[in-house]
Amino acid sequence: MRWDLLFDDLEARLDQEQRDEERALALEEERLRLGRLSLRDRFAGMARAIHDDLAAFIRVELRTGATLAVRPSAFGRDWMSADQLDGDRSGRHCIVPFEAIAAVLAGPTLLERSLEPMPEASSSLTDRMGLAFPLRDLSRRRAPVHVLTESGRVHGTIDRVARDHLDLALHPAGTPRREREVQGYRIVPLDRVMLVSFGAPS
Repeated sequence: MRWDLLFDDLEARLDQEQRDEERALALEEERLRLGRLSLRDRFAGMARAIHDDLAAFIRVELRTGATLAVRPSAFGRDWMSADQLDGDRSGRHCIVPFEAIAAVLAGPTLLERSLEPMPEASSSLTDRMGLAFPLRDLSRRRAPVHVLTESGRVHGTIDRVARDHLDLALHPAGTPRREREVQGYRIVPLDRVMLVSFGAPS
């Protein structure tokens, strides 16, 4: 009888130790997962969280001090594209390099949702593309853009995108890029680009 009680007690202790060990392992795995999260992953989580709510947005503060309300639509390796939802830029599309972001202003619910594990999915080609790729697309389409840098905002058309910079032909907003309309040119290092806005407001 006593042996049965002793074995039952030992079995209960072993079960408790195993549960404690499994719990500690799960906590450590979660710490490791959180440690691997990038800003891109957090934005993707927030984008999934607001996907079905058309009135929802994410507020982003840039290093310039400007604040944007955006709905992310695609993510590259070091950038996101989004719809802008505030001020005179409402209805425009934008490309935001992640290194231009000073802070994400999120409430507790959105913050928690951004930490949720990502669904396992195969990596898409867009996920591996750097900032130069969407800028080259805008250049190829001859789309008029507003480029925000730390020194200000300019309007023009991207003539070409090299490895680490772009050439911007400056012309008045609302006019197509024609040689007679061009007021000057700028070579802008890509690491100085804070925001590229394009598309007519709706």
